[in-house]
Amino acid sequence: MSSVTPPSSSPALDTFRDIILWRRKKVSATVLVVSTATWTLLQVYQFNFITVVSWLTIFILASLFLWGNILRLLGKEPPKVSNLEFSEQTTVEITNTSRTVMEDVLRWMFRAAVEENWFVFARTLAGLLLLSYVGTLFDFLTLVYIGITTLMTVPVIYMKYGYQIKRHGERVKGEMRRFYAMFDEKVSRKMTNQFAKQEKEKKVEHEKKLE
Repeated sequence: MSSVTPPSSSPALDTFRDIILWRRKKVSATVLVVSTATWTLLQVYQFNFITVVSWLTIFILASLFLWGNILRLLGKEPPKVSNLEFSEQTTVEITNTSRTVMEDVLRWMFRAAVEENWFVFARTLAGLLLLSYVGTLFDFLTLVYIGITTLMTVPVIYMKYGYQIKRHGERVKGEMRRFYAMFDEKVSRKMTNQFAKQEKEKKVEHEKKLE
């Protein structure tokens, strides 16, 4: 009897998942600190982007220079530059991940616009309009920083308090369905009945004119 082996997950996706879920705490903290420092320098202190990149490059080069010379003084061989390269597997995984993300976005747009009901379509449009309004309040760098901060905090909070969030989400969803039923009963049906009544009155008037 042949056993089916489950598909192996991508190491790049596993690393990304570990970072946003704080399983690699040092890397996660580094991402959060670097993004906060970059936003503070560019937005609060109004430094130029090229200036910050130049300073960062100088710091990296100086650190590597000191590290390499300390290793030589200690009689150790510095790491070889030839080992610093992206493997073909990593490149293929990054390409496949990007393609999967784009395909998922296209499927989501198709489902929201064609396959789902009008309530899902209206909710999607409302979310996009809200996002466009938020975009007018912040610049691109601030939005990127908010996205990184959200990505580094929301998933780990959801992992810890997922049950409570789902319970409150179901409650909110029930309230929205009740509001939709009330709206459909009081507004939509009233408008339909009023339109039918007007059509009936027009038809009666037309018959009277013919007589």
